[in-house]
Order: sequence, then C-alpha cells, then structure tokens
Amino acid sequence: MTEDVLLSVKGLQVLEEAKEEEIEIVAPGRYRFQNGKHYISYEEAVEGTEEKIQNLIKISENSVEVTKKGFANVHMVFEKHKRNMGYYDTPFGNFLISILAKDIQIKSEPGQIGTKVEYSLDINYEHMADCSIQIKINSKNGKSFHLYS
Repeated sequence: MTEDVLLSVKGLQVLEEAKEEEIEIVAPGRYRFQNGKHYISYEEAVEGTEEKIQNLIKISENSVEVTKKGFANVHMVFEKHKRNMGYYDTPFGNFLISILAKDIQIKSEPGQIGTKVEYSLDINYEHMADCSIQIKINSKNGKSFHLYS
C-alpha cells in the first residue's frame, strides 16, 4: 500500500421510524502500517462552514477505531459484541454515545483495504439507530487506483 491513498467512507443509519440516512465522503488520505495496524488519516470539510475535521482511522485484526478532531470531536471504538462508550463533542453540545458492534468485516489485499461494520448506536442511553459504516482505502499508484465494491 502506498502512503498516498484515496478513501471512501460510507455511513448508513436506519432510524426507528424506518427512515434511512446515507452519507458518503470520498477524500485523499495518508496511510501507514505500524505495529500490525493500518492507520489512515484524512481531512473532512464541514458543509456550510470553513471548518475542518481531522480524522484518523485505525484498523486492526479485530477492531476499527475512528477519531475525529476539530469542529466535532469523538473517539469511536468498534469491537465485535462489545459495547464501547464515549462522548461526542459538537458545537451544539456533548452527547454520550454507546456503540455495540454486531459484525466487523475486514478485507485486505495488495493496494486495497475494505471494512464494513454493523452496529447499534445509543445516544444519552437511548437507542437511536442501527448503523453501518463501510471504509474503502485504495493505493494512489496508478492502475489499481479506484474505489471497489
């Protein structure tokens, strides 16, 4: 995997009212492999403002972590069948979030890494949504530089 990568982060929330919300971000990023873990950093623009969020994704054999710093701050840890809690700090207030990962799939091949996490999201001890997040990382090295399904 090259240091320069292109990544796609696609999130889906299915709310209790059976409404679905899907968000996708495609951005250039930086990749490194250290101590058996994949690290991907990228910058995310906040729609409607000039603010930015610095993101760090850490993928290991059995877990995925997402850390956001800037306009919003959060550290989300996804481990299969384990509940992880933390605070999501936003300009609109702080929220206690609880994440219970139901399934984690990680696929790594030369020049590409893909993850899919299915999880339940609670905010302030109240179930909000069943969610999924797909992260796809591709080397920026010519021929294999594409987003894959």
